[in-house]
Amino acid sequence: MKRIFLLFLCSVIGCNTLQAQSPTVNSSDILQKLQKLNTVGSVLYVAAHPDDENTRLLPYLSYERKLRTAYLSLTRGDGGQNLIGKEQGEPLGLIRTQELLGARRIDGAEQFFTRANDFGFSKNPDETFGFWNKDSILADVVWVIRNFKPDVIITRFPTTGEGGHGHHTASAILAIEAFTAAADPTRFPEQLKYTTVWQAKRIFWNTFSFGTINTTSENQIKIDIGGFNPLLGKSYGELSSENRSMHKSQGFGTAKTRGQTIEYFKQLGGDSAKKDLFENINISWSRFPATAKFSKTIEKILAKYNTQQPELIVTDLVALYKQLQALPETDATLAVWKREKISEVQALLIACSGLWMEAYAADYIAIPGNEIQTTLQIINRNKTAVTLKNIHFIGQDSSLALALKTNELYTFKHKEKLAATYPYANPYWLNEKHSSGLYSVSNPLLIGKAENDAAASVSFQLQIEDLLLTVNRPVVYKYTDPVKGEIYRPLEVLPVATVNLAERVYAFNDTIARNVQFVVKANQANISGTLQWTLPEGWKATCLNPDVVLKEKGEEVIVNVLVQPVKGCVNGKIAASLKIGTANFNKSITRIEYDHIPYQFILSDAESNLVYIDLKTAGKNIGYIPGAGDDVVACLKQVGYTVTILTDDLLDKGNLSGFDAIVSGIRAYNTNDRLQVYYKTLMQYVEQGGNLIVQYNTNNRIGPLLAKIGPYPFTISRERVTDELAEIRILQPANVVFNYPNKIVAADFNGWVQERGIYFASEMDAHYQTLLSMNDPTEKPNEGSLIVSKYGKGNFVYTGLVFFRELPAGVPGAYRLFVNILSIPQNN
Repeated sequence: MKRIFLLFLCSVIGCNTLQAQSPTVNSSDILQKLQKLNTVGSVLYVAAHPDDENTRLLPYLSYERKLRTAYLSLTRGDGGQNLIGKEQGEPLGLIRTQELLGARRIDGAEQFFTRANDFGFSKNPDETFGFWNKDSILADVVWVIRNFKPDVIITRFPTTGEGGHGHHTASAILAIEAFTAAADPTRFPEQLKYTTVWQAKRIFWNTFSFGTINTTSENQIKIDIGGFNPLLGKSYGELSSENRSMHKSQGFGTAKTRGQTIEYFKQLGGDSAKKDLFENINISWSRFPATAKFSKTIEKILAKYNTQQPELIVTDLVALYKQLQALPETDATLAVWKREKISEVQALLIACSGLWMEAYAADYIAIPGNEIQTTLQIINRNKTAVTLKNIHFIGQDSSLALALKTNELYTFKHKEKLAATYPYANPYWLNEKHSSGLYSVSNPLLIGKAENDAAASVSFQLQIEDLLLTVNRPVVYKYTDPVKGEIYRPLEVLPVATVNLAERVYAFNDTIARNVQFVVKANQANISGTLQWTLPEGWKATCLNPDVVLKEKGEEVIVNVLVQPVKGCVNGKIAASLKIGTANFNKSITRIEYDHIPYQFILSDAESNLVYIDLKTAGKNIGYIPGAGDDVVACLKQVGYTVTILTDDLLDKGNLSGFDAIVSGIRAYNTNDRLQVYYKTLMQYVEQGGNLIVQYNTNNRIGPLLAKIGPYPFTISRERVTDELAEIRILQPANVVFNYPNKIVAADFNGWVQERGIYFASEMDAHYQTLLSMNDPTEKPNEGSLIVSKYGKGNFVYTGLVFFRELPAGVPGAYRLFVNILSIPQNN
């Protein structure tokens, strides 16, 4: 095999911190990891969403009890709201996945998921299982249990509904069923080609006291998890704040707590326990006859460990590694712990030897079939004798016999071509079309994984004493930001070009041709191709110049296509591709960039919705007060409105008379405390004849509504209607809201997605009119989704209807109703 690499040697004093690849490990970390070597017990915590995990308990189990600890979140939180940006659905799920992984890096636990898609709030488990396909998600929970093999399983929620959310109750039902099913070889037998059955010793419910609901009891198992860890320099309450605060998209920043904290546990199954979760469960090496001596061996290593000279225990770790390697794998449980402890000892050998190594590409984008240049670096910062025997690049090997001198940085440059069939990097659960409740994953071995493996990686084969180790490092990209310093981002394996449409939906309310912009971006230099598209029935499109020429990598060009609906057209998708030679490139890219998580992106089909709506509009100028982030502004522009973002500067000036209506974005009153200052300005605007429409806000820990909103008092409740098919009853058919400029009928509520409405109004002053009634099955009618009050010459509206979901989804009736709300005439 051809080897192309250059070796550069240089001596360095010190080293940059590597967050993305070689985690910084100090002597305190090493000591904790050494202590954990003597524990062969594990615990799996099960709940429904990112943020459901007990962020005090996980670090306690991991760092204090030294247990292998993991959190299984059934969903990735795709159906929730986003406090930090506009991302909804799949992009939001990707953000929350990374937030969970960031939390796990703090509390020392592992992270798993099922294929369940968070389709939004659910009030009961029956509705939840109707979306998820209960058997499919149960199979995933069983798969995680059979692979992780926990001694103890803990659920966050009960099966009896006190957890509130239907997903919460469903997670407990699935955990209890999986507790038994994982041990039954007749359940999901196809999994047994890759794993073995497993019976956990016992299962508990981690009871709680939230608000007015207290499920704890003095006859339950009680554990004080409020201790202080001197090696970390923090209590578990302080760690809880740090990992809880990683859930930034949900506004879950919390204060640090210190001192005694009692957690309660009710046993749900398995061997009886009275005082402790692991009571009478042997979690020492003596649980396996072949390893009983390991405990004393590890204790001797601990006694010998010197924080100033960690390399002194390398010889002992080498011996332990070999003993672990020699263990038989006839016992499935021992085989799991053999692999786990070999991994732990290898990490300790790297840390104690002072080894640091990384691999980074010359660019953050790589193209299948193109050349990629990687730089590899390795340094031995302690006095351990280490020889670099081999480097396996992405597709090539290089044999070496290089004795690493102490504190000398070795740099290798390497070029090779990626295979033309090399797969694009993309979140594995988003590679296939999926239903509203269940992601489709063809490869069963991927199920449960939190994220993809690195797009590319390299391997260093090292000899420490007479032991050969292979250490993998992902290929990343790094650069220096003048403010943030050294930054790492994942390598992106992308197509030659991507095609993005400027909008998620193109809504037409006439048959006039409209310009649709396609943004074509080159991921390599010298691209020439032709833009192509497909349209739903009854639509026409013309383009003066569909040919694309891009000379520079990263260059973009906008191709304008005139799209026109024809009478009788069918709503559907416009799909685009760039034809280069005989190949078609039809992927768009969505980028997600926040400081608290690594760079993320999603490759998806290059398409948008084309929607023709029988829609009349009144008025022209809309003022929009930004909230937590939504796409309503773009949707209003689609149907002909001129929208002005109302900044603090514009609101300070108070001259709002030119706006036919003013709309506040979702949770604007939760996220912008300046709106209290502008209350009088906004009420004056209404009084003088304007329409003020307030979309939903919350009244909870994220932002208690201390501010006034409307001209008369009302309360924002937690009530919602989650069934998107729930009957909508129009209470006042003659009201102008249902008649001008569009006639609203029951059919306008067809095709709504995810839910009807959230955070309805309640305890309303008599001045408010309630216009709609709706309810989920078995619940009482609720009239708080849309309330209107006259005030002076104008009108105030509060609505919990989820227009922020329906308008970007291109739901015609939602457009018609929203336009009517904007268009309420002035009062005489």
